[in-house]
Amino acid sequence: MTTKTNRPHVLMMSEITADGKLTLKKGASSKILMKYMAHETELLLHNTRAEYDAIMVGANTIRIDNSFLTVRYVQGKSPLRVIPCSLADIPLDSNVLGPDAPTAIAVSEAAPKDRIEAIKAKGAHVIVAGKTRVELPLLLTILKEKFGVNKLMIEGGPTLNWHMLHDRLVDEIRLIHLPFIVGGSDTPSLVGGMHINSEDEMIRLNLKKYYLCGSNLVSEFDVLYGEAP
Repeated sequence: MTTKTNRPHVLMMSEITADGKLTLKKGASSKILMKYMAHETELLLHNTRAEYDAIMVGANTIRIDNSFLTVRYVQGKSPLRVIPCSLADIPLDSNVLGPDAPTAIAVSEAAPKDRIEAIKAKGAHVIVAGKTRVELPLLLTILKEKFGVNKLMIEGGPTLNWHMLHDRLVDEIRLIHLPFIVGGSDTPSLVGGMHINSEDEMIRLNLKKYYLCGSNLVSEFDVLYGEAP
């Protein structure tokens, strides 16, 4: 198990609706909801990006949102963009492969060599971290040791969020609460992944701060792995 000493400190940051959803429906871009954030909250998001060494989202989020993941609304340097993509099949016209900020695509040893070369031709770094799929603990170790990443934020979808929490790689969670209910049994929520079998498997949080940012409630938690309630 990767420890805090050989991986970056990790913040999970996301906007969620009152019923915990990330989008309007399965396959819809999160940008639709994000446009309803208060301007002050947009500044908070971009200030946070500027404070971190790297930002990570999953490849499926890139396919749907085609985000830039850069600092735009405040002064500051854009972080290294990190995209786990086991088979290196990220669309080559993705905005994260543009020149706005450095990018690292994490792949597995199973990724086709021609796809890897095509990504490198776009100017991105390629990190091999795992045999058949990207192993997130290994990826975070590489990011710290070879790229100098001490602080990593993730703006992931439910799959990346689940795997990061399941591997005990998240230290803090910051949520931007949007005053909407969208419903839908298959609408993506903050964390996807496997169902748990008992309350013993719940990941416990400690609420450390909450405040209004413009018109949005923001809550901040520490993640408590394996600690008693």
